Amino acid sequence: MIEYVTTLFINAAIFALFSLGLNLQWGFAGLVNFGHVAFMTIGAYTTVLLSLNGVPWFFAFLIAAAIAGLLGIVVGSTALKLREDYLGIVTIGVSEMVRLFVNNEEWLTKGTKGVQDFPLPLVNLVSRQYYSFVLAALLLFVVAIVYWRLEWLVRSPWGRVLKAIREDEEVVKALGKNVFWYKLQAFAIGGAIGGLAGSFYAWQLTTIYPDNFISLITFQAWTIITIGGAGNNLGVLLGAAVFQFYNAIPRFLPEQLRADGGRFEAIQLILIGVTLILLMVWRPQGLLGNKKELTLNR
Repeated sequence: MIEYVTTLFINAAIFALFSLGLNLQWGFAGLVNFGHVAFMTIGAYTTVLLSLNGVPWFFAFLIAAAIAGLLGIVVGSTALKLREDYLGIVTIGVSEMVRLFVNNEEWLTKGTKGVQDFPLPLVNLVSRQYYSFVLAALLLFVVAIVYWRLEWLVRSPWGRVLKAIREDEEVVKALGKNVFWYKLQAFAIGGAIGGLAGSFYAWQLTTIYPDNFISLITFQAWTIITIGGAGNNLGVLLGAAVFQFYNAIPRFLPEQLRADGGRFEAIQLILIGVTLILLMVWRPQGLLGNKKELTLNR
């Protein structure tokens, strides 16, 4: 039971970390990113491929975040000049391009065969049976650091400019701020955080395939942000916990229903859908969101 709860915690924390990056882009800067999973893909593959080539896990972890952030700069340098709806379309395209790249370039990523048997961080500290506890502790530490620094950023003058851009970027331009530069920074930092989540996602799975990084993962992050409240980092953590709760339900269902995976997956989607509908009716800003910050009309 303890190992099961630990696994649930790891999954929730990975998606919380992943969603914190998207929340910086959307919740604070108003950037529509429907391809956030691209950063997770880059982070996961970079980490495991570098580790397989002898790079220590810690440096592979940081390099993966840097390359994911670099992808954010490359994509954002052109896409951020587009209107919100076109930006969303471009980011979906980028995520599919990244997925197809890792699917087809077998010389580098092993394609559909997947990447297995890569080194895991701190794996020698305990026996493999208890490794999930080590990974959970490491993940908790990283999430805490990222959350702390994000809170510092969004409460700083830089963060206040981001919020102003989200509300009305024309006013910010009139005040002499370089709106594009602020957007690009938010997009790159959010991408780097997504890369960190990708590293942990790979370590949790222990084997990665291109199909692990489908667009649905991005929309799960959007669901988490919607539940917790856009523009609220603590709300994102709560949203990830609520979202993971639905994944824990099978443990408490009758054996006959648990055996029917297809039916249960449908029930999960129904429950998530009902939750979102109720939130949209009674609390559209999310559980911890600020209703005043929903004014995104420009």
